[in-house]
Amino acid sequence: MDVKGEGQVGQHHDSMNHDADQGKPRGMEEEHHNEAHGDGHSTDDLSQTGHGHGGMHHGSLEIPEGQPVPQVTLTVEPDSMAGWNLQVETTNFAFAPERVNQESVATEGHAHLFINGEKITRLYGAWHYLPSLPAGEHELRVELNGNGHETLTAEGLPIEATVNIEVPAP
Repeated sequence: MDVKGEGQVGQHHDSMNHDADQGKPRGMEEEHHNEAHGDGHSTDDLSQTGHGHGGMHHGSLEIPEGQPVPQVTLTVEPDSMAGWNLQVETTNFAFAPERVNQESVATEGHAHLFINGEKITRLYGAWHYLPSLPAGEHELRVELNGNGHETLTAEGLPIEATVNIEVPAP
């Protein structure tokens, strides 16, 4: 198993390596970074752009100038029994599942988990368990979202973290 992270803020790159002495994988975490999706969505102040339901885009929520920008890190570790444990850590942002589908503010909400570009689920807290992934390389991305599901952005770019993992064939 190999885990690789990709980032753009400060060009932070990490890899998960196996500790030669213990045979255990060392933790891999990815710092906050912004990655353009090419959808052109960004806003000024706290206004929304775009609306949608199901798999459609909900727009974006720009962090106002002068306000601390939320950050997110994603750590992925193999579970000792099976599957994967994901840890999502944030700064300047609080998970607020009790306010989902309500008016958005730039400092709270939830996250969306994407695997290989496909939205898998909402995350309402710091930990999530993935029971399995097929063999091969997979990109896991966590994106911070407002209560109304808008993607939080800074300078027009999504606030998200990405980790790549390689799952060996059985």
